[in-house]
Amino acid sequence: MPIKPVKTNSLEGERLIASLLQRFQPADDSCRETVAGIITAVRERGDAAVLEYTRTFDAPDLMLADMQVSMAEMLAAYELVDEAFLETLAVAIERVQSFHEREMEDSWMQTRENGTIVGRLVRPVDAAGLYVPGGRGGSTPLVSSVLMNGIPAGIAGVGRRVMLTPPNREGKISPHLLVAAQEIGITEIFKAGSAWGIAALAYGTESIPRVDVIVGPGNQFVTEAKAQVSHRVRIDMIAGPSEVLIVADGSAKARYVAADMLAQAEHDPLALAMVVTTDPVLAEELPVELERQLANLSRQEIARKSLADRGVILVADSLDEAIDLANDIAVEHLELMINDPWAMLPRIRHAGAIFLGHHTPEAAGDYLAGPNHVLPTMGTARFSSALGVETFLKKSSIISYSREALMEDADHIRHLANLEGLTAHAASVTERLSDNGLTKK
Repeated sequence: MPIKPVKTNSLEGERLIASLLQRFQPADDSCRETVAGIITAVRERGDAAVLEYTRTFDAPDLMLADMQVSMAEMLAAYELVDEAFLETLAVAIERVQSFHEREMEDSWMQTRENGTIVGRLVRPVDAAGLYVPGGRGGSTPLVSSVLMNGIPAGIAGVGRRVMLTPPNREGKISPHLLVAAQEIGITEIFKAGSAWGIAALAYGTESIPRVDVIVGPGNQFVTEAKAQVSHRVRIDMIAGPSEVLIVADGSAKARYVAADMLAQAEHDPLALAMVVTTDPVLAEELPVELERQLANLSRQEIARKSLADRGVILVADSLDEAIDLANDIAVEHLELMINDPWAMLPRIRHAGAIFLGHHTPEAAGDYLAGPNHVLPTMGTARFSSALGVETFLKKSSIISYSREALMEDADHIRHLANLEGLTAHAASVTERLSDNGLTKK
């Protein structure tokens, strides 16, 4: 295993840490130009462009009439999944549902002593687009993405949830995805992926409705498309490759740490699997353990390349230093494999999700624990949060004055308006107070 431990206070360690702090990866010029062309084509040609791209890259024989998943396809999907899947799906839905229900915000009002009423009106967006990646042509259906995106939107009260996912070569969608969608109340599903799918959701076509929010993971073209339409719709986030940082002390087992590094590395050759440990012995054991476990992985070539190119094992002088470094890196997934993780939790400021203890693998958070697995990457956890119910809500301020309340506040309003040189603002108050309470037309 080419990955080797590096001390944080060495010259090599300092350079490595500096690169981790600057790991944001914008799309290259070629990707930006390609995506811009796709978006323009979809805006101008609608369904015809979406179908053309889908035929070129996914399903050569797909017909326009089949671009939306039919009710017959939806119902037939149940015949193609087993009872064990349905049982697991039910547990996952319950966990995600119960967690996100606690996020729902209520509208509120406040009446001041002078009679002024102020408040906030919380309302869902009208429509949300849920993008679900194809998962190697449908052979590895990303069911968890359906749940993590669709359930919070449903709890928020979004009236129309539209799911897009690329079809396989035969123009089919995985039955597991179709069943998962139906189990959470989603029945409007289209066979379209990549940048053309995102463009269709943002601008609408003859078949695919325009939405207000677009969420869901994807490759660099999906991510860039979301960035380019973000002036028109809300997006969940600009996501980069998946990443984990494991803070480990002498109580951590090398095989647990290695297993979680590999769980991250198998996602993508660009995935980032990092360890910061206070135990030099653990640091030396990890490369050997990684090599041992790699031999048993179905995606070992992807994981091997990820670790070789981007794997990190840092040795810190103290747990305090390791925690400070974790905050600086602001990682997507932060694992605390240390003797007393709860004692360190108050020190954590920046992380998408925090996994505490030796028996809390990231996989539990990806699938079943309940919190959302759509998380900020590339250091954006410093100012961003996980996808949740709030992603699908908007908030309007409420203000209501009586004449008496306006009289009480009038001088202050006019003072500030005149100070800013906005005399019409000041006059709009004066006009209301000059009629002695009589209504004038």
